[in-house]
Amino acid sequence: MTIKIHDLKPVAGSNRRKKRVGRGIAGKGGKTAGRGTKGQKARGSVPAGFEGGQMPLHMRIPKLKGFNNPFRVEYQGINLDVIEASGLDEVSPTVLHGKGIAHKGALIKVLGRGEISRAVTVKAHAFSKSAEAAITAAGGTVEILPKPWGDRRPPVQGNQFANR
Repeated sequence: MTIKIHDLKPVAGSNRRKKRVGRGIAGKGGKTAGRGTKGQKARGSVPAGFEGGQMPLHMRIPKLKGFNNPFRVEYQGINLDVIEASGLDEVSPTVLHGKGIAHKGALIKVLGRGEISRAVTVKAHAFSKSAEAAITAAGGTVEILPKPWGDRRPPVQGNQFANR
């Protein structure tokens, strides 16, 4: 037997009916309806979230727009036309830094803009599919370097006040 949406119902005793108060003196919750006697709170004149004149919580917390991912990984993109123009046969992050193409310690991602006409050995942290296909089609080899933090997520950037 398959269960259909109209067959579903809550477990017995899990849904209780809301208590109807202020319906006469006969039952529980009559007369003052559980509000006590007199006073501001008995009269329903206080808006929800009112804190007696103190700056309410929804107004005193900072309104941050957006979110900064502390585990974001930023690569420096190197295109195939840059590798072709460099004239290098072996490309790695240290060689690119020595030529002034990449920043020191940057994670390198090879991107597919341009064409490559010779066999080149490329070592980088990431490759786009088109770049990898173009390098191997030209007779070159592709080597993916390990990330500096290993196979886990990258370390947190920022401090204890980030995203607060």
